[in-house]
Amino acid sequence: MLTMLGSPRRCCDGLTRRETLRAGALSLLGGMSLPNLLQAEISQQKPVVPGKAKNVILLYLLGGAATQDMVDMKPDAPAEVRGEFKPINSNVPGIQVCEHLPRMAQWMHRMAIVRTLNHKAGCHNCLPSYSGWEVPPPDQHPRETDPPSMGSVCEWLKPPENDLPAYAYLPNWLGWGQAFRRGGPYGGFLGKRFDPLTTECEPFWDKVGHQPAPGRSQIVRGQPILSHSVLASEMTIDRLNSRRTLLQQIDDQVRLAEAQPAPGFFSREQQRAFGILTSSKLRSCFDLSTADPAVLERYGRTLFGHSTLVGRRLIEQGVRFVNVTWDLYVNINYDAWDTHQRNFSLLKEINLPGFDQTYTALLDDLDRSGLLDETLVVVMSEMGRTPKINGAAGRDHWTSCYSAMFAGAGIRGGTVYGASDSQAAFVKDKPVSTADVCATIYRCLGIDHEMTIPDRLGRPNALVHGGQPIWDILA
Repeated sequence: MLTMLGSPRRCCDGLTRRETLRAGALSLLGGMSLPNLLQAEISQQKPVVPGKAKNVILLYLLGGAATQDMVDMKPDAPAEVRGEFKPINSNVPGIQVCEHLPRMAQWMHRMAIVRTLNHKAGCHNCLPSYSGWEVPPPDQHPRETDPPSMGSVCEWLKPPENDLPAYAYLPNWLGWGQAFRRGGPYGGFLGKRFDPLTTECEPFWDKVGHQPAPGRSQIVRGQPILSHSVLASEMTIDRLNSRRTLLQQIDDQVRLAEAQPAPGFFSREQQRAFGILTSSKLRSCFDLSTADPAVLERYGRTLFGHSTLVGRRLIEQGVRFVNVTWDLYVNINYDAWDTHQRNFSLLKEINLPGFDQTYTALLDDLDRSGLLDETLVVVMSEMGRTPKINGAAGRDHWTSCYSAMFAGAGIRGGTVYGASDSQAAFVKDKPVSTADVCATIYRCLGIDHEMTIPDRLGRPNALVHGGQPIWDILA
């Protein structure tokens, strides 16, 4: 027995401090490791009020979407600022959007636009978007010391009896299209075992016999692929169950080492892989061969469209946080949303029609099934674009003011929050930080945005780094 020294002062429940520490030491030796204790303690932190959203679908436009050419247009600005597009009325009086988003315009009654998002954490830094952490990093790669992403927190808070992943990332890891792994959507200091279930893809385009000419992006085709989701021909469910039993025996022997990254990571991954292999419902989410062709057409037969459709299916099966990224693939659509050149032609020909089609198909399906009342849909980028158009008819990096969109569960539809200045360059009224966005998402999920989470040394860390929910857009 391990006895901890201490004064014999009484606790409120009648136990002495010494007795409490002795009992705690016995619990630790009995298999209750430090992470288990921290998890048990955090699990007692209840939401302030129940959230209206059970699920989140985050549509991430990598590269920095020019939101002043989408939802914060400046038709009265000088030509070198306002650009080529014209605004159109939405179905909410007083709210206008780009002429190339006609379908989205009819969903404004379920949407909220935040026009004053900003940060100073560096261009193409995705970590603020996913965690609210706005300290510039030395580079953009993920680190074990990073704050965890919102999806990873959902994975961490998931009840242990739930075999399905709480967090899925489609169609590939962030930055795969550039062979550059970007930080942001990971478990960070919570550990790799809380990283998302991440799919793979094989993007392609409608080939015309040669590579796309420089500066000429193509529509990206393909679909997300769940690796190792099919049993090998010689592997039966009975054999797989036998292997799982052996793994459980091994896990029992190493439980006391659970605080170390590697054992915890492999145990979690083994359990998740087993759940996927034996869950026909989860595997069927990725099988688009049986999908109604009309549904595929509505979402768009693109990588983004297919990924969003799969994301909706995952939500239906109980995955809580789904991220779908419109990534940048250097050999197909080098610009994507990073429109340093040909901003208007790229947006008009590819990005805005594709986004408009997929986004509204998602909202329509969720609404028809009743899931929009319990699913929060968020659209954002890691930054925005410069107010002034450059010499290549593009817009450059800009973090001082840009927009994000919210729809569905917990959102007050037909809302615009904040105002940018006359050129969409700087915040004029009601600034919003990325931490505020994360706090808003947590609030919709019923997760206390003021709770703390432990780092690898057990020290408490703020969940949203001072962020507060954007109350005016919440229903």
